[in-house]
Amino acid sequence: MADPTGRDAVAAVWRIESARIVGALARWTGDFALAEDLAQEALAEALVTWPRDGVPRHPAGWLLTVGRRRAIDAFRRRRALDERYAALAHELGEGGAVTGAGPSGPLPDGGDVLWDPDRVDDDVLALMFVSCHPVLSREAGVALTLRVVGGLTSDEIARVFLVPTATVQARITRAKKTLRASGVPFAVPPAGERRERLGPVLNVLYLIFTEGSSAGAGDAVLRLDLASEAQRLARVLSRLVPDEPEVHGLLALLELTAARFPARVGPDGTPVLLERQDRGRWDRAAIRRGRAALARAERAGRGLGPYGLQAAIAECHAVAPSVAATDWERVVLLYEALGAVAPSPVVDLNRAVALSMARGPAEALIVVDGLVAAGTLARSQLLPAVRGELLTGLGRLAEARAELERAVALCGNERERAVLERKLADLGEGAG
Repeated sequence: MADPTGRDAVAAVWRIESARIVGALARWTGDFALAEDLAQEALAEALVTWPRDGVPRHPAGWLLTVGRRRAIDAFRRRRALDERYAALAHELGEGGAVTGAGPSGPLPDGGDVLWDPDRVDDDVLALMFVSCHPVLSREAGVALTLRVVGGLTSDEIARVFLVPTATVQARITRAKKTLRASGVPFAVPPAGERRERLGPVLNVLYLIFTEGSSAGAGDAVLRLDLASEAQRLARVLSRLVPDEPEVHGLLALLELTAARFPARVGPDGTPVLLERQDRGRWDRAAIRRGRAALARAERAGRGLGPYGLQAAIAECHAVAPSVAATDWERVVLLYEALGAVAPSPVVDLNRAVALSMARGPAEALIVVDGLVAAGTLARSQLLPAVRGELLTGLGRLAEARAELERAVALCGNERERAVLERKLADLGEGAG
């Protein structure tokens, strides 16, 4: 009898196990691009078979077995009957290679013999390093990571980034071709290179979370599925490389930032600014997890890196009972430290906001005017929005109105644009 929940089971198993499946296939075949294709073929086979025949007792093992048998087919078609094919054929036998049938015999009750428990973590970690390899563009790395590590479909990735599915598929295809042409090995980098290579991995996870926590376009303020996926992958990474403080720093930043999500959006979907958020709605469990991760980063004794410093700033907000009670002088110092290790106009702009809270808008405006003179952030609504707030605080309402109008024109998110428009309205006609 057909199982009506089969397709749901496929989706659930794939989301949880896809990284391990692709990673194991990449290790066995030595070809990352082929492994991803094989995993997708196994997924397609499951979408046909499971609703009809029922979900197998070991669904992840079923997918992996089909993928490995498809690998045999691929090697046969390539006329590459080398030792890899011989080893795979000897281990699996000839049956089921074309039909995609499950293992010829039942799997033992003790577990799935196809998994190598001593290699699973290495497989997933290698998958992260390959998907975020420096030879890939930022867009390609993000798409590939969400596909092969996060288990998202091309349609899902397209929806969260508001681009056509064909664009996502093209990015993934180009990424796999680039990796193959560059000869990138499927392996965890040697210990001496690992810390340097962690940078692109952390950056991709940060970019994914940032898009989820502050949508750059569309009418949604948050994209919780995207932000949650970045958190999940950061937790996985923190378990795989527990001795790297910046991994824990990134995890702390994501947890502490996500803790405010329940209060960041009003019932009508509009953003709620920090000073108006109901802190009683903040996720206290996420705050505890974030602070624990930050403590692990600090215990390493090497000083906090960029993600750890941002997490420390987020902690200042998380522990404060109100905006007024926040330790703004500490926030200013942390932004100064962040600017020293990872200088950027956005860091300077955030430092200006903290300065305005700690010492007043006049000192902050000097920093912001320096950014304007340098021509940085010219295409972002952030700079005129902050400058408009500072000018409002100084009573220079006509100038403030001009800045807020510029911010409205530059803002790509409909909900955030509505907030800026309300600020404009609050200035009143007397600003003219």
